[in-house]
Amino acid sequence: MIRRPPRSTQSRSSAASDVYKRQLMNNGIFHIPRPINEPVFNYAPGSLERATLKKELDHLRTNQIEIPLIIGGRELRTGKTATIRRPDAHGEVLGVYHLAGETEVKMAMEAALAAQEGWAAMPWEERAAVVLKVAELISSKDRALMDAATMLCQSKTAYQAEIDAVCEAIDFLRFNPWFMEQIYSQQPDNVKGEWNRSAYRPLEGFVYAVTPFNFTSIAANLPTSPAMMGNTVVWKPASNAVYSNYMLMRLYMEAGLPPGVINFVPGSGSLISNVVLASPELAGFHFTGSTEVFRSLWKQISSNLEYYRSYPRIVGETGGKDFIFIDPSAELEPTVASTLRGAYEYQGQKCSAASRLYIPESRASEFIEALVAQISTIPMGEITDFRNFMGAVIDETAFENIHGYIERAKAQGAKVLAGSNCNKSHGWFIEPTLILTEDPRSETMVNEIFGPVLTAYVYDDRDMEAAYRLIDSTSPYGLTGAIMATDRERINRALLAFQNSAGNLYINDKPTGAVVGRQPFGGARASGTNDKAGSIINLLRWVSALAIKENFSPPADWRYPFMKGDD
Repeated sequence: MIRRPPRSTQSRSSAASDVYKRQLMNNGIFHIPRPINEPVFNYAPGSLERATLKKELDHLRTNQIEIPLIIGGRELRTGKTATIRRPDAHGEVLGVYHLAGETEVKMAMEAALAAQEGWAAMPWEERAAVVLKVAELISSKDRALMDAATMLCQSKTAYQAEIDAVCEAIDFLRFNPWFMEQIYSQQPDNVKGEWNRSAYRPLEGFVYAVTPFNFTSIAANLPTSPAMMGNTVVWKPASNAVYSNYMLMRLYMEAGLPPGVINFVPGSGSLISNVVLASPELAGFHFTGSTEVFRSLWKQISSNLEYYRSYPRIVGETGGKDFIFIDPSAELEPTVASTLRGAYEYQGQKCSAASRLYIPESRASEFIEALVAQISTIPMGEITDFRNFMGAVIDETAFENIHGYIERAKAQGAKVLAGSNCNKSHGWFIEPTLILTEDPRSETMVNEIFGPVLTAYVYDDRDMEAAYRLIDSTSPYGLTGAIMATDRERINRALLAFQNSAGNLYINDKPTGAVVGRQPFGGARASGTNDKAGSIINLLRWVSALAIKENFSPPADWRYPFMKGDD
């Protein structure tokens, strides 16, 4: 027989046991600080933040870096590397990053599983503290770093980087802990002699997070939201965003994230996914990217269902073919401004970007004339020149794909009213382009282009119901849309008509720019699972509820009262 030492001298070496001992002292009901949206710096000429950002840009441009994998809290270099270049000046190298192979992916899964027990047992407020610390680091000392890295790596202007890599990232990291507290606070009713409780467990296994190139804030949310709820994560960043995403990973570690909770694994998406999705320990899949990739990976998961320990949670936000509907009652100048921002900010490389425009015949001339006049004034060039509104598209593949859409539209008889010039000699530059089509179901009205291309169609406003049906049925997507109108009755009719056409609808505003805590973001149809990033809805997907009933007055007799006596 194995003799155990007395409890007072017995060693408890497991992480879970150490956490349990600490938890005994946490006799308090804690509350997350009420979050407010991070103020946006405007980087005006002469401002301190502008000078600080320019200094950081110069520093990063002159100091190439080598980016390792980070698995189990340790840096790992495979020797197989890829080069990181600026999209708007593709001769300029920012560094290299190491690519994971099958061996490293398996190591990342093992590290995540090894960290799971201790991290899940960590008191929730301590998990929250790590996330809140990351937000504070970005808000203070590392603000310029995150802005500059995103600008250089992803060709974002200072303002686009600020609202993404700083403000939205911070908002995710501050609002999500607040939502977590609300989830844990949701408890069932009780009656006399009975106490009912709900415990919100992390999922069994690990979560696989796949993040896109276009928003650094998504890289701040997709791995951390399941992690904060007690899960451990294998994170595959987009190849075109490894540079800025690595800066985030370093901040996670600086904030005290335990080794193995989030594992940073850049490399081939197909290779990594094939290994990860074959693991029986896959518990969840958190994805933002193309519809085609998401569908393919969902099929892979479906084919492996019998091998998984549990049914994996699948959360995905994918593509969009987002519309702006101009009602005959719309105001001219606000509509034009919203259209230009919605279509051309960040070169149209947003899943929410406006890419199809519906103009009433009764006002077509004035709207088209105003749009063409304004498009011609949009400055485009290197993002280090703060006078530019647009930078370059992300890489040559995107450049050729967008250029192909423009050329085919010309060949099919559509009119190019503005832009269309493409130049890749220095960077991947495509002018803001406006196409007018007579075919409402032409290629550029249906397919997601993911570039600065807006296609307009003039509808017959004598039959508004037909126009509504056309907009609702043209695209397979259902992400965002905008209604430009001043007539309240018409606004209401459009809202009813488009209630399933988008997950986020905007009235007299551009269809982009959802703010955490104010416009929870996500769409349905081919646009994803609509699990609303930036809300409590998303976090609920990363827990498994346990109902606990405690009976203070258990019965002493198995017989029920109705059984006694004989009438």
